[in-house]
Amino acid sequence: MLFQELAEASRAVSETRARSTKIELLAGCLSRLSPPEVEIAVAFLSGELRQGKIGLGYAAIRGLGLPPPASGATLSLLDVDAVLAQIAGIRGARSASLRAEALGELFSRATESEQRFLERLLVGELRQGALESILLDAVAKAAKVSPSSLRRAVMLAGDAKRVAAAALADGESGLASFRLQVLRPIGPMLAQTAASLAEAFEGRDALALEHKLDGARIQVHRDGSDVRVFTRSLNDVTARVPKSWKRRSRCRRGS
Repeated sequence: MLFQELAEASRAVSETRARSTKIELLAGCLSRLSPPEVEIAVAFLSGELRQGKIGLGYAAIRGLGLPPPASGATLSLLDVDAVLAQIAGIRGARSASLRAEALGELFSRATESEQRFLERLLVGELRQGALESILLDAVAKAAKVSPSSLRRAVMLAGDAKRVAAAALADGESGLASFRLQVLRPIGPMLAQTAASLAEAFEGRDALALEHKLDGARIQVHRDGSDVRVFTRSLNDVTARVPKSWKRRSRCRRGS
């Protein structure tokens, strides 16, 4: 798929307020992807890069100065992802300037709409109105799978990109391959809001309440003596946990 197609789909999504229209637009875009493009597109539409940080901060990107846009669309999603991977891999002397040069070259190959999308993507200002719930509904529609099955797979995998690729390639059978796996973080199960207590209680025979405590929210996995600690955003912070805590965890297991 041309990068231009994704940029235009994102623009169209940002220009409508109707949830159903956003889902239709995104599903149409996703259904045209080849298998290697799915994870890239889902990352971009989520306002993320597959590479995470690429070594260029907000100030460097904003201060780059956009070159004149290309007259025609030639960049593919795979082209853009490859350049970003190249930039993220630059190390050593003059790395900052080399990254800036590579990024400037990428922008010189982009059309005006591609430049706008890429700049907002890189500085974290995409704001196209495609929240994760809308994007997941679009993936479910494009893949013709149950939205609830898709969400469960995303929770268990902790990675919407991998799940989207599996759903679009293999449908429900692809989603069934995602299971609870110790030492792999799972996505948080978020509560839904209700307009009133009566609405929250409606249709439920039993309810369970729990206190909400301030502090770091973590999930802890243990497989034998291997203990991993993950944050709410699924980052592995095991190395930052005090060693005394980890020793106590192993002692409790052996006692």
